[in-house]
Amino acid sequence: MLVPGDRRPALPGGAVLVRDRRLAAVGTLEALTAAHPAARVRRWPGLLTPGLVNPYGPELLEHAYHPDPREAAELGTEPLTGRALAALAPTEARRGGSARRGVQRLLAHGVVAVAGELPTPAVRDAVHRAGLGLLPRPAPPAGPAVLDPLRGRGLAEAITGPLPPEGEQPENGGPEATFAVFDVPDESALTERGAATCVATVVAGRLLYRRR
Repeated sequence: MLVPGDRRPALPGGAVLVRDRRLAAVGTLEALTAAHPAARVRRWPGLLTPGLVNPYGPELLEHAYHPDPREAAELGTEPLTGRALAALAPTEARRGGSARRGVQRLLAHGVVAVAGELPTPAVRDAVHRAGLGLLPRPAPPAGPAVLDPLRGRGLAEAITGPLPPEGEQPENGGPEATFAVFDVPDESALTERGAATCVATVVAGRLLYRRR
């Protein structure tokens, strides 16, 4: 099922056609495969939605250290913050490695952009190299930083923008093919279970995360 992300109803059996990293068409899988028989087909369970924005960019990528799996015996597996981060005193290069791992965790929650300033060059580079967007924010959001951008928010509040209307897009004129897929039956279940149900995240036509 395809959920546009705005007031339009969900499209059962919905799919998107990606061409040259752009959304070339939106419609049912049946209609798109009939119109484009040579297209490669990827199938995922659940809902296809616009990609999500996490508003806690600095808190998750600048002010937290995501341990390398090889550091698990020493540092554990959860992000280090506050005094633990200060005691670690990571170098900029180490912060960059942490940010790359943090970005992967965000992608696993359907996140395609983060909001907030990232002053550390290695952290900004990790975000840009992954293809995530970096958006401004007028003020830090309330509450503790969380990986799940749907925590306490509905889908319409968490997306980068709605998917285009059903039909073919102008040649090379459609928006970037950026979306996420969640293994839930409907939008209500997505709100209840959260973005950890993500099975695939696509940014500008590139499949950057796929649950194995």
